[in-house]
Amino acid sequence: MRVKKKEWTLTLPLEFDQVWDFFSRPENLRKITPDGVFVRILSDLEGVDMYEGMIIQYTIAPLLNIPMNWVTEITHIKENAHFIDEQRFGPYAFWHHQHHFKAVEGGTEMRDILHYKVPIPILGDIANALFVERMIEQIFVFREKAVRKYFELD
Repeated sequence: MRVKKKEWTLTLPLEFDQVWDFFSRPENLRKITPDGVFVRILSDLEGVDMYEGMIIQYTIAPLLNIPMNWVTEITHIKENAHFIDEQRFGPYAFWHHQHHFKAVEGGTEMRDILHYKVPIPILGDIANALFVERMIEQIFVFREKAVRKYFELD
């Protein structure tokens, strides 16, 4: 399977600092992830500012409630512009997630660019077609709703 690329853009009627502060706090990941993915953050992140090199350990159980370990690293941060997380260990053969932020008229635009690859040739392609790509898409749809609810925009 080739590396897949997905992109999402969301504009929120919020001040840039509000949006940056929320998304640059890894402890908020749980608030914007569907319950059915069963994310459990194992790292102690409460009140810790994100920094380059930060390692975040999770368990997730997106399929049949089977727990999997997932370790990501915050590899790049450009303050008030973007940050990147990359998988170090986990369910994907490759995971590179860019989070971009910019002030626009009427609020803040967020753009996510995700490159990912499912492991195991042929079987991974089938899994991606059957459920992985759909699950990723559902996570980002949920995230938009959760962010709007968190900031009381709906």
